[in-house]
Amino acid sequence: MPATEKALLVGASGRVGTLLRKAWVLAPPEKLDLVFQWRDAASCPESLIWDPLEGPDALVAHSRSHGPPKTIMMLAGGTPATAANLDINRQLAVACLEAARAVGTQRVLVASSAVIYGPGKGIPFPEETPCAPVSPYGFAKRDMEHACTPYRDAGMEVCCLRIGSVLGADALMLNAASMRRLKIDRFADGNGPIRSFVGPLTLSRLLETLCTRGRPLPDTLNVGAPCPLRMSEIATAAELNWQWRKAPEGAVQDVILDCTRLAAIHGFSSTESSAKEMISQLKGIGAAPVPPGTAG
Repeated sequence: MPATEKALLVGASGRVGTLLRKAWVLAPPEKLDLVFQWRDAASCPESLIWDPLEGPDALVAHSRSHGPPKTIMMLAGGTPATAANLDINRQLAVACLEAARAVGTQRVLVASSAVIYGPGKGIPFPEETPCAPVSPYGFAKRDMEHACTPYRDAGMEVCCLRIGSVLGADALMLNAASMRRLKIDRFADGNGPIRSFVGPLTLSRLLETLCTRGRPLPDTLNVGAPCPLRMSEIATAAELNWQWRKAPEGAVQDVILDCTRLAAIHGFSSTESSAKEMISQLKGIGAAPVPPGTAG
């Protein structure tokens, strides 16, 4: 068996964290010894009960008994749908960075978002693009990224992951699970929204790559499959019952990430950008949407 490195996932009960746990059950990582953080009691044996906002003591005690994590994956946070105060994103990031400093963890992956770039203009955003958020959530993620700077300046390796749409935790699949007939916005050019998606198994594999990389990671990294997908392609591949609707004023048609930097670090397969493969991954971990009235 190859040597493994301890990695802590903060946010194991969130939408993305839940998908990742299921993905790692289906395809266990070869190089990671995973620990999952929960704020209260959990059934998962590889667990750490810890609320980062209450300070680092629980992580310090766990690290004394089991050794500190080499990497912390900070995927916890709030969205407009789950948090009244979006500053919770900055607060959680700072709390995890303080805890990392307390136990000697040198690498922290912080979940940011593609929303930090603002609406797309038909071309992919590279990481060097100036951030121009337009929503409160985008501003909150920008503030969170800014809060990481002092820790980098002090020598900690902090990589902000500007994640696109994680299939299964994204608005399209969540809407599909709540509507008998999914509606997708149609814009003036006749097409629907296009985004940088990533499947849950692909995300689990690339996170393993980032956690175990022997060289320093960049300060920011776009996260998505190499090629973007239209939401209509995904809905069709998933065999969802869907229809077009006229895009409302202010709707965003494209948010596309340039994932060249990520592809130089992690090797993607030729199929991981396809809608068929992403839906297959979602079905494989038992997370495909079931519209109301269709179960059973």
